[in-house]
Amino acid sequence: MAEELTPETPEETDEPIKQRKNGLYPGVSDELAENMKSGWADTELRGLEPIAQAAHTAARRAALSERFPGERLVIPSGNLRTRSNDTEYAFRPSTEYAYLTGDHTHDSVLVLEPRKAGGHEATVYLLPRSDRENGEFWLDGQGELWVGRRHSLTEAEQLLGIPAKDVRDLPAALAEATGPVRNVRGHDAGIEAALTDKVTAERDEELRVYLSEARLVKDEFEIGELQRACDSTARGFEDVVRVLDKAEATSERYIEGTFFLRARVEGNDIGYGSICAAGPHATTLHWVRNDGPVRSGELLLLDAGVETTTLYTADVTRTLPINGRFTELQRKIYDAVYDAQEAGIAAVRPGAKYREFHDAAQRVLAERLVSWGLLGDMDVEKVLELGLQRRWTLHGTGHMLGMDVHDCAAARTETYVDGVLEPGMCLTVEPGLYFQADDLTVPEEYRGIGVRIEDDILVTEDGNRNLSAALPRRSDEVEAWMAGLKG
Repeated sequence: MAEELTPETPEETDEPIKQRKNGLYPGVSDELAENMKSGWADTELRGLEPIAQAAHTAARRAALSERFPGERLVIPSGNLRTRSNDTEYAFRPSTEYAYLTGDHTHDSVLVLEPRKAGGHEATVYLLPRSDRENGEFWLDGQGELWVGRRHSLTEAEQLLGIPAKDVRDLPAALAEATGPVRNVRGHDAGIEAALTDKVTAERDEELRVYLSEARLVKDEFEIGELQRACDSTARGFEDVVRVLDKAEATSERYIEGTFFLRARVEGNDIGYGSICAAGPHATTLHWVRNDGPVRSGELLLLDAGVETTTLYTADVTRTLPINGRFTELQRKIYDAVYDAQEAGIAAVRPGAKYREFHDAAQRVLAERLVSWGLLGDMDVEKVLELGLQRRWTLHGTGHMLGMDVHDCAAARTETYVDGVLEPGMCLTVEPGLYFQADDLTVPEEYRGIGVRIEDDILVTEDGNRNLSAALPRRSDEVEAWMAGLKG
């Protein structure tokens, strides 16, 4: 990795490049600095077509404008975050900003400025192309020769369908602005500092909640992207099955890396840390260390999702016999979870209460646990009343899905978990049974077995559609599918 040209004296590091003398940079003469200013071709892109979601982002901004008339609305994308020393994490914009613009650049801000005649004027504030006259493009660590070309403001306007301005002028403009302001917090400390005396936590939270609830019902573009994410994810699961022998020779890391390759080739990234849990690790709900052994005869719980280039993620889980065949006990537990998922999916329909799919799945699991004698002579109704099945079911049966794997997380209880399902909502249905390796309340042969089956379900006008149906779920179908992939 190339090392940046850095000033010789630490006290100079905070000065703008144009104010630094060339002599502060080792090996940079006045002649070289002058030479780097010229001789570059015009690379401005002209006649660009708007991005695919531009019409949808415009409709979302219009709805936002209608909800908060007469108020200035500020939605930042966020800044780069340091991983270690002088390296940064890969940047992913705030969901709110990407949802309203389709842009993925860092240090950017969407501002909706209220018009006197009503409505808002939307402007996206971006970093323009790095300056060649002052040397920024090759001397600064975020210059184009270091991290790649940025779009010009004119190019950004064509792509996003939003007027664009230089973001470096925004803090001063916000500091001088008057009138009510709302800001999505937690993404840009500089913007928050400029708005310190103009916003309140309560008003800003109302903006965040609105933008979360606006994503509960997906539009046509979003549904298409979620289907793409699920299709890519299915191919990633196929990739994993084909290399299980290599994972046995190494560790869960081989599974993690295999799925990650598919995510990067066909999408932007993984939508969340992949859970590649083999053997007893499958009983840890969010096992993301992925450093354990992969053994024939045990189960692999793989919970992973591809995030598309437009930042919509799948969230799918399959529990697979590593050698391709379930044992009798593994199949019994797996089939119980499958039956619970079938009941949960059947409960997903327009007009149903959100909680109904969870209740349906939990009832099936409670019935099986009682029939296996794990809860003494207690009847199912009492078990459900007391929640005793949760020792082994542990978690809720699903959540909303979209640009965040746990989408719409800031939505109010009354509109989300106490709400009613509508066409266009997309949620996971993911029951599980987890028998911890140290659980002395179950027979020894159960201990260390964890099973979860998860699919991404779209609520339709007349029921639901399983977006991840390309992956088999029934135990016999899973075995046949694996045998076909292993050849």
